[in-house]
Amino acid sequence: MLIDFHTHIFHEKVQKEREHFFFNEPEFKLLYNSPKAEIAGVESLIKTMDEQNVEISVVLGFPWRDDDLARENNDYIIQSVAKYPDRLKGFACFDALSKGAPEEAKRCLSAGLSGVGELAFYLSGIDEKAISCLEPIMGILRDFGNLPCMIHTNEPVGHKYPGKTPVTLEQIYNLAKAFPDNKLVFAHWGGGVFFYNIMKKEVKTVLKNVWFDTAASPFLYDPSIYKLAVDTGIIDKVLLGTDYPLLKPDRYIKDIEKSGISSLDKEKIIMGNAYSILF
Repeated sequence: MLIDFHTHIFHEKVQKEREHFFFNEPEFKLLYNSPKAEIAGVESLIKTMDEQNVEISVVLGFPWRDDDLARENNDYIIQSVAKYPDRLKGFACFDALSKGAPEEAKRCLSAGLSGVGELAFYLSGIDEKAISCLEPIMGILRDFGNLPCMIHTNEPVGHKYPGKTPVTLEQIYNLAKAFPDNKLVFAHWGGGVFFYNIMKKEVKTVLKNVWFDTAASPFLYDPSIYKLAVDTGIIDKVLLGTDYPLLKPDRYIKDIEKSGISSLDKEKIIMGNAYSILF
């Protein structure tokens, strides 16, 4: 069985009429303007989970600029978790720069969601303003038992694609440094910041409460990245995340098998490490 730590679902209106949600939502348009960019609902996710031997999925919405859209998407997440409580863990998502973000985080966590994310700064990168606006959200997460926060990160070099932000490794590192007591999940392998975990000073301490999900890995990295995770000492903090419906778990399992890592380390990635955060 597997735990998928990174999936996205939207309510039916967004699934059927995505173009109606492009107005004043440049980030959503950036990612979903192409009809090839799939948008899924909870029933489609559960069907895929059954087909792919996934026991639990973490479900995420989208960081809408409009507070009402964020609330509506979060309500759908809350309802989906209530419908499938043994299969889903929900995270609250919103625009972290919104004045209403802290209250929305508190509302969703009070309703039983298990964390916050995937928060993203698609156009700005994770600058000082971004870190400042995250402070009250991180405080709320600590107040609720130090629940995890997933942040969108990406590699600062290489090919361009929709959703690739102007983030730097220094910004990603400074984010971890700013919230040493929070549980942080850096999506998309943390943009590669984990490579520096082999440094002798400071970095291991800064990254001690950071996990890294594998979302979009087959599009970004060779299978050898899993062996690098072992060699850099962060294999206990790697989480299988598919970015569903972008990809399904079997694509990731093929790469993990090709990587040559041990069966024990494979089990950590596909299930064990996620338990350490969710339960």
